[in-house]
Amino acid sequence: MSLRDAVEAILPEWDRWYPSLFDAAADLGVIRARVCPPGSLLLSRRHAAIRDEAVRAFYERWSIAGDPEAPAP
Repeated sequence: MSLRDAVEAILPEWDRWYPSLFDAAADLGVIRARVCPPGSLLLSRRHAAIRDEAVRAFYERWSIAGDPEAPAP
């Protein structure tokens, strides 16, 4: 069931009362916000594992010796 279908099942003429589908869904309780720590919102932290894997693959592909995390001299 799509978000629009769920909202229309609860309030068929939602578009007469709400400016957007998102506002209607939030007010009707179809969707809810989740509280999370602010640090988890940083893309650098969320994608750190993917970045590390890409760096390792780069080092393997080009046969670079040494620690991929070590700074360049």
